[in-house]
Amino acid sequence: MTDRPAHLNQVQLARRWQLSPRTLERWRWLGQGPAFLKLGGRIVYRLDDVETFERAQLRTPASTAEVHA
Repeated sequence: MTDRPAHLNQVQLARRWQLSPRTLERWRWLGQGPAFLKLGGRIVYRLDDVETFERAQLRTPASTAEVHA
């Protein structure tokens, strides 16, 4: 069993990604970023959803070279 949290709040996720919490707010408003839960007035991100989103953002040098070519 691990001690890893099941959820991250907006501030924790912003810290993890070195972003402003406002960036996460904007992404939610625009329908971007990882899936989130709204529990009452509180926003939380499931760690599994965060990690899935991170994997989806992974780029290899070959795939980025095509964009700049």
